[in-house]
Amino acid sequence: MPNQPINLIDAHFQQSNLFKHLPVFDRIHYLGHPDGKIQLYQAIREDQECTLLALTIIRREEDFLWAAAEDLLGRCVQEAAARVQGKFIFDLLAFDIHAEINTFNYNEFGLLIANHSRKLHPGEQRLVKYSSAYGILQKLIVEPWGKITFKTSVEVFKDTPSLFYLLLKRLFKLASFPRNPLVLLVNDLSSDPIYNPNDQSQQEFFAKIIAEHSKDTIEFLSEVYVKNKNGVRELTSGSVISKFS
Repeated sequence: MPNQPINLIDAHFQQSNLFKHLPVFDRIHYLGHPDGKIQLYQAIREDQECTLLALTIIRREEDFLWAAAEDLLGRCVQEAAARVQGKFIFDLLAFDIHAEINTFNYNEFGLLIANHSRKLHPGEQRLVKYSSAYGILQKLIVEPWGKITFKTSVEVFKDTPSLFYLLLKRLFKLASFPRNPLVLLVNDLSSDPIYNPNDQSQQEFFAKIIAEHSKDTIEFLSEVYVKNKNGVRELTSGSVISKFS
């Protein structure tokens, strides 16, 4: 990644379906995928640097919704590649599949990517925003032909809801002994949310994992957010951040 990552706040990334209802940050920098579909961000809040790990998921029973959207988005990116010169990476950070089912103009999205590509030099990147889609386009090298590698960040959850806690365990494992405040986010796109605040076994597993990780925290308690169609909860404090109607 470039030495000076883009400040995503400048493009209102805080209003994306990934970050909406989370704490307000002064800066958000995307740093890539440390493991699978997990996204790593560096965020600044009140002059304090935070490490933020986000994972967007969807139930296995509903993966056809994301598969269809991913296929259409991928075709747009490949059509855009026919209009560019050079090798690029397009990393899709956020996309609201439910809001865009009938309204998203995939052709305009591909054209926008192609237009941004012409303004980039090797090593440079730009944030491409179209409706609810946010993605980073990075130019690698100059070539007389065009190629865009398309990356996405949605993982299909194949386990039973009782094993939902394993996602938090993965995220905590990536941030053992954090030096900065740690913010974790699991963003569930499922129509039937996997997280259930009334599932006692789920809550007990979450409490155990958070307590175990707190022993490794030097100064700050981690913030653990679960976001789905019903709202946003912060599990460390037990707070309901937003409840959707």
